Amino acid sequence: MISKFKKILPENAFARGVGVLVGGTAGAQLLVVLASPLLTRLYSPEDFGLLAVFAGLLGLLSVIVSLRYQLAIPLPGNDEEAASIAVLSLIMAVITALCSAVAVWLWGDQLVSLLNTPNITYYLWLIPVGLLLVGIYQVFQYWAIRTKAFSSIAKAKVAQSLGMIFFQIAGSTFGPIALILGRVVGQSAGIFGLVNSASKSSNRSFETVSFPKIKDVGIKYKKFPLVSTWAGLASSAGTQLPPLIIAALLGVSSAGFFSLAQRVLSQPMSIIGKAISDVFYQRASQAFREGGLDLIVKKVFSTLLVLALAPAIIFFVYAPEIFQLVFGEEWYSAGIIARWMVPWMLADFVVSPCTGIYPIINRHGLALGFQASLAASGIFGSVIGGWYFGSLTAAVILMSLLNSFIYVSRLFNVFIILGLSLKVILRAMLPRILLSVLITLPVIFSWFFLHENFMASMAGIIISVFMWLVYFLKSLKFDLK
Repeated sequence: MISKFKKILPENAFARGVGVLVGGTAGAQLLVVLASPLLTRLYSPEDFGLLAVFAGLLGLLSVIVSLRYQLAIPLPGNDEEAASIAVLSLIMAVITALCSAVAVWLWGDQLVSLLNTPNITYYLWLIPVGLLLVGIYQVFQYWAIRTKAFSSIAKAKVAQSLGMIFFQIAGSTFGPIALILGRVVGQSAGIFGLVNSASKSSNRSFETVSFPKIKDVGIKYKKFPLVSTWAGLASSAGTQLPPLIIAALLGVSSAGFFSLAQRVLSQPMSIIGKAISDVFYQRASQAFREGGLDLIVKKVFSTLLVLALAPAIIFFVYAPEIFQLVFGEEWYSAGIIARWMVPWMLADFVVSPCTGIYPIINRHGLALGFQASLAASGIFGSVIGGWYFGSLTAAVILMSLLNSFIYVSRLFNVFIILGLSLKVILRAMLPRILLSVLITLPVIFSWFFLHENFMASMAGIIISVFMWLVYFLKSLKFDLK
């Protein structure tokens, strides 16, 4: 069985390593998704809201825990300089964790009041611990990248997910502390394997580290804390701030509903999207050198739209019922939130791989501008929806509309850059869009006229899914000719 699996992997060593890393990452994310139906029956929306607030704070601070020095570890030509950067990164992580502990001690009450989550008071002390573990993990992860120990990173990611899930399930009787501790403990589950891998590959490089060398690399790579840190914060803010804003304006339960809906929709799509993006990037790079980049983009866009449109419509119609069935009665509201996230996630899934051409054609400024726009739309939507409308649904609808508009604008921008005619593309895609909508008619009919009949609803879903599968396989065969 193992020998058959190895034959599937590419023969090129680097490509095999990347394949293992992507597979490990996807497997780790899939474990979390599969565990969610059990966790939602062990914990309440309020518990998940506390986890969302804690994870948002930890995620935002994790971007700067080592002042981004860890990103420089793979760059030097010799291991001795890289080891000095690694030690510097670890020192920065310790200092940042200590500073966060002082901040929690001095301003913890004000933060709790600002976030409108009084129960988080008891768990703020875990922020410094989590930051330190994240910092250590990041350092040895980038050392593994430097040494091409991709299998070690893949194993670490799986160990993180398994450790987190086991702790959260086993400690469920203790309440939300187990959810949060599971998140923190999960980080340490992957550290030991990476440290062990580094000890085997360092060739005693860490023994040459000294304070003058640490000072030298700190100055040499100063752009990472001075420039990269702000770019990282801007990118992270769009993901981490909305749950915090929602908790502050609408309550911790709303943050829990939002967090679960976003995780259930985004993680499976990111697994598929990441695999497609990796393949597209390689083919697009080759097409850019040899010609035909516009055809590659058009083909990928067409395939992704056919793949995702019908399932997106089906999920949009039955999202609340699916969430209620899979996660439990009290998560019906999360399904309503997930329903309005569908346009946003669909646009992300279809457009993001296509915009992978920006680094290929050296348009980094455009990529940064669109990323900043997405961050601003997430913050704006959650603030206006929560503060002005006082509604989580309104906040999600605003975020979904704004993000969808930005993604579509990115797609049109790519078409214009490549000289693709929007009229020709729309004319070619219209029959496929209409056919995708027709495929979903059994679902739409069952929802409108037979909504109370469970068997009729299931029959509608099964018929539409079967029709979509046949249609997609035929379209894929046609596109790949």
